[in-house]
Amino acid sequence: MATVYIPTSLRRLTGGLNKIEAPGQDIDAVLHALDDQFPGLSEKLLDSDGQVKRFINVFLNDDEIRSLQGMSTPVEAGDRVSIVPAMAGGQGS
Repeated sequence: MATVYIPTSLRRLTGGLNKIEAPGQDIDAVLHALDDQFPGLSEKLLDSDGQVKRFINVFLNDDEIRSLQGMSTPVEAGDRVSIVPAMAGGQGS
């Protein structure tokens, strides 16, 4: 199982948990396992095509999955999966 780190903004959907153990052979399976445990979570993370929404970043250990194999990125026992909402705002020039 992988350890999935949940951002503060999504913890209301996980009963306040900041990390969850989830099974799965790839990122797709891990994220769907999370939704099985916490219904509604995947609709916050995935678009209508089943891909991670563009303003959400998912890291496997230290690598963003878009630079790996996307949702098909293999996950092994002991891996860390971090869900990181993209930051917005700031001042324009």
